[in-house]
Amino acid sequence: MKKGIHPENYRPVVFKDMSNGDMFLSRSTCKTNDTVEFEGETYPVVKLEISNTSHPFYTGKNKLVDTAGRVDKFMSRYAKTKK
Repeated sequence: MKKGIHPENYRPVVFKDMSNGDMFLSRSTCKTNDTVEFEGETYPVVKLEISNTSHPFYTGKNKLVDTAGRVDKFMSRYAKTKK
């Protein structure tokens, strides 16, 4: 790593997915006052709402969110043209 190109507070940080509790260690400059015990060491923690371990795209568990019957309306129109 080149000297002098990273900020002073570039340090190891644990990112915690709050939806499933999964944690991973990376380096970051995120400001946080919370800490967590991870693999026998204490690190600052950044809480995430969603990560690759809980996002439907990465897990393959896509959910179809239907608001006001729009999906049903589309499917009925598509079914008419398919016949």
